[in-house]
Amino acid sequence: MPSPTPFIKRHGLWTDEQRRQAAEVKRRVEKEKLRYVRLAWADPHGYSRAKTLTIPALNGALTNGFNIGVAASTLDSAGARTFASFTRGGGMGLDEMTGSPTLTAVPDPSTFRVLPWAPGVGWMLCDEYFSSGVPFHFAPRQLLRKGVRRLAEKGYGFVVGAEIEWYLLRVAEEHLTLEHVGVPGTRGRAIKTWPMEPGYHYYSESYMDMMQPAFDALGDAYEKLKLPLRSIESEWGPGQVECTFAPRDALEAADNVLLFRTATRQICRRMGLFATFMCRPALRGYYASGWHLHQSLVDTKKGANLFAPARDGDVLSPLGRTYLAGLLQHAVPASAFSTPTINGYRRFRANSLAPDRATWGYDHRGAMIRVLGGVGDPATRLENRVGEPAANPYLYILSQMLAGLSGIEQKLPLQPADDEPYAAERPMLPKNLPEALDALDKEPLFRRELGDTFIDYFVKLKRNEAGRYLRSQEGAAASDEPTEWEQNEYFDFF
Repeated sequence: MPSPTPFIKRHGLWTDEQRRQAAEVKRRVEKEKLRYVRLAWADPHGYSRAKTLTIPALNGALTNGFNIGVAASTLDSAGARTFASFTRGGGMGLDEMTGSPTLTAVPDPSTFRVLPWAPGVGWMLCDEYFSSGVPFHFAPRQLLRKGVRRLAEKGYGFVVGAEIEWYLLRVAEEHLTLEHVGVPGTRGRAIKTWPMEPGYHYYSESYMDMMQPAFDALGDAYEKLKLPLRSIESEWGPGQVECTFAPRDALEAADNVLLFRTATRQICRRMGLFATFMCRPALRGYYASGWHLHQSLVDTKKGANLFAPARDGDVLSPLGRTYLAGLLQHAVPASAFSTPTINGYRRFRANSLAPDRATWGYDHRGAMIRVLGGVGDPATRLENRVGEPAANPYLYILSQMLAGLSGIEQKLPLQPADDEPYAAERPMLPKNLPEALDALDKEPLFRRELGDTFIDYFVKLKRNEAGRYLRSQEGAAASDEPTEWEQNEYFDFF
């Protein structure tokens, strides 16, 4: 009896280039005498999940994929079960989700790396499929890839540059205790930390030097991982850091952000330090962090920047203006993807370095969208300053792509620039996560492009998280300060 056709070949899941890259991965694994390879994927929260494979198991995965459970995609940010997985339809009305099924994780050999901080360990992203070969409905990377293909059909490429702020701290506890251990739906106490430097001395070289040993270790690792780091700088809060990255195609940029965050946390922890991408830690004097997403469209045949204006006096091309109009029109529902945590909404304050409404301006850091570039500038782009550093990179980037493309397709007119963005009569950004989820739930654009199945799933998942927060605050006085619940929930998750 003939052997069954291997899963990857049977369903045509790899290109010729990926098959060549898979052979190269095998040669490199043997040459570098690796013992393990982590097969990683992003969950809906943007958190990196992984299985560690032995080399024989990896070789099998490079033909047949590797079995993983679907459970991580059914849990909220504290591991609370959100869907009735063991009922018919898995609590989602989907027969294929009944009983918490097994998925097949197919490695993407183009993403292979050797982890510089973990001797003998490789790393590779994977894509999730049902046993039928159908892409998993709730895989963020699959959704972004589909969006990129849709854009390519119109002759557009989507180029993204990331500027991400985060906090570097010192671990202040020698070991974990039972206080740190939670249960599904309730996280244990957040680890205690010390600040790395006093903060609030913008661009201080002396304060930055206090963090230089960590920067050296991180920079060396980023280089070996081929992450396109441009700069590391000391920001505003105590130990607040900003890393900027050179622009890349959308899928590669999202992959890089996922690897950057998980690498940074692991390297720092091994050094007795602590890295968090939580937006605003519940620590005295800590300022909110953001993720500024630079974006532009290019012509896939000529490589030309399609946002650059042709006439003096213009700041964007006509296509760029309609794209920007789409971002502004869908800013409120897209907030559920750019700012997907309870904590992130504490950042939207007037007269800060974060927006509070859907505005735009030329080189204006108070506006939601900052336009940069001009006539003859191949780096002309839009910088959306709305995101939080904990955002799922695939969904954040995809939401921008879909909103901008909608503006192009509808030929939306662009509102005048906002010289005083915090006083402009423009739609206000959501004040909290439930408001953002309500807007997303009702938005036809994202339901049409991502499908009712995904939107219903994502909204329910995040409402479960928001509901736990609201129940924790019953009877408590309202405050602008982050709560203990937020610190426990997000500080060590992101």
